[in-house]
Amino acid sequence: MSFIKASLIILVLTFAVVAQGEQAPIVEREFEYKDWTLKNIDGGETNLRSFAQGKKLVMVVYWAPWCLNWNHDAAFVEELHQKYSKDGLSIIGVGLYDPVTSMKRHQRSAKLTFPSVYDSTALTDRLTSDHYNRRRAAGDTRKWGTPWYVFLEPEKLLKGGDVLATKVPVINGELIRPEAEKFIREKLGLASSAAAPGGLAKRFEAAPLAKTRLSFEVEILGLPGR
Repeated sequence: MSFIKASLIILVLTFAVVAQGEQAPIVEREFEYKDWTLKNIDGGETNLRSFAQGKKLVMVVYWAPWCLNWNHDAAFVEELHQKYSKDGLSIIGVGLYDPVTSMKRHQRSAKLTFPSVYDSTALTDRLTSDHYNRRRAAGDTRKWGTPWYVFLEPEKLLKGGDVLATKVPVINGELIRPEAEKFIREKLGLASSAAAPGGLAKRFEAAPLAKTRLSFEVEILGLPGR
């Protein structure tokens, strides 16, 4: 194995570890989370208030295809979608800062089956995007702010108007997996999980490494850091 190839492998592993370093707790923030209508990645458009109707819990996840931290969370988020959608959890993604073609490619490679819309399609949108304004209001001081999670309980949403909620549980970083699943189960009215330690989370711990390879290549070509 050449020195250059070995060095690149070490760097990939390093970036994979770093990508797991922005875990954040679920915290309730006071800010106006407003309704939105955005174009779907696969065509058409979705209104969030309408999407939430009839659900017990909605998780909005803001993601960028090239984001190492999102790639670390993606498989677990998909697992939550598969596991709890029948119980009233609805996950909707909001793609950011990349062309729609890249978002579609990411959906396929990460095998994401929950729906996603998009807020912006260029890196230059960072400071002007709706995502930037919302997460800053929620106390997120990261440069790019992905992934970013917002939880909404449809039965508690404000009736009518642009504002959906003024007290909003958010995650300003990666999921803390046991905490996130516990929170979701409680909001869905489910009993505490009886899964053995290391079960759900451990199954997906190795998966993000493979997914970070493309992201790492993007990084060394000069695209944005975290």
